[in-house]
Amino acid sequence: MSLLDIRVPAVLLRIDRNPFHHGTLGAARSLGRSGVEVHVVADSAGSPVGASRYVRRMHPPPLPGASPDEVLAVLRRVADEIARPAVLVPLDDASAIAVGRMRDELAPSYLLPSMPGSLAERVADKAELAAVCASTDVPHPTTLIPDSPAEVADAMRRLGLPVVAKWSRPWLLPAGSGLRSTALVRSVQQARELFLRTEEAGSRLLLQAYLPPGPDRDWFFHGYADHSGTVRAGGPGRKQLAWPRGAGLTAVGCWTPNTQVQALAERLTDELGYRGIFDLDFRRCGATGRYHLLDFNPRAGAQFRLFADSAGLDVVRAMHLDLTGRPLPDGVPMPGRAFVVENYAPLAALRAAPGGRELAWYAADDRSPGRVMWAQWCRHVSRRLRERLGTTTAAPMPRLIPRAASPSLTDNEKASS
Repeated sequence: MSLLDIRVPAVLLRIDRNPFHHGTLGAARSLGRSGVEVHVVADSAGSPVGASRYVRRMHPPPLPGASPDEVLAVLRRVADEIARPAVLVPLDDASAIAVGRMRDELAPSYLLPSMPGSLAERVADKAELAAVCASTDVPHPTTLIPDSPAEVADAMRRLGLPVVAKWSRPWLLPAGSGLRSTALVRSVQQARELFLRTEEAGSRLLLQAYLPPGPDRDWFFHGYADHSGTVRAGGPGRKQLAWPRGAGLTAVGCWTPNTQVQALAERLTDELGYRGIFDLDFRRCGATGRYHLLDFNPRAGAQFRLFADSAGLDVVRAMHLDLTGRPLPDGVPMPGRAFVVENYAPLAALRAAPGGRELAWYAADDRSPGRVMWAQWCRHVSRRLRERLGTTTAAPMPRLIPRAASPSLTDNEKASS
């Protein structure tokens, strides 16, 4: 018998158009295996998620850049089709922010954590996050926000080269602009060129001190803050391999105890009054040993299934249980458990995993998404190779540092600052 209330369906919401978002598949499998009826509101064009046996139905998502009213209209249409209250699970920042803004309008049809409607937007905004860290005494890289080209030059001098340039609200970046959420800039001229595109980007440009990557420096924490504010499920993890190497999303991660990271995560969410699923990213400073918070994602991280404990509890199941008034089981943590994204780290997927392992795409009870992923991935890689071979030499550009979640495959990766 399932611990979850299978009378209550779940709706997974993702606005971005990344077909290789394995976190969506993880959420569908996690809930579907427990007997919950799963609906996915996301782009289904070629997505491996749609091939999962655990997805009852794929629904057309809001368009990228959709207004809150447009997102609301889509969710109301889905709610009318389901015809009973459902747990709503946002899976990208844009979705989490839109849902937070419209909580009151959605509440009759969807079960949602109770917290201030502006909090998700506040922590996802890179400029606001710097202020949040300062007010809660959580380490954060020194961040400056220039208001003019002259201030750009002054900030570069104060921070030293290289500098990390970030857009405050990366979910607003227009598709096709060539702008990326984060870049490592090595000259004042490069930073000025980015600053001059502020209006196009839709949010402020931040210049941030660069914390170099290194062994044992990149960490993350996933959790669910329940109705009382207690952090349940999840835990601290160490990024063992990134894609791209040294500065990308977690291709290989390991559940690794870390009392400092856990204490920072629990203190921050408690002081903010945060409720719901969250995904934090940290980098340890090589000089001081302090863990600096880089990102606060107000939704499930793509590798959340790493933290399935001995009772099978993860952050998505924890939310469904909590919002339907069911007790959360007290499982035992499973440190040493690994998570591997096969298309980014195929060799790691073949190695022995004495602590247990979760693969992002392959599952013995749900093989079709893995097959679809490999077919799509081969076409994607072939297309990128053709594009590279067909390009001519261009002027040097700032080196991109992809981030954790965004509207395209190359953007769907983690900043190295």
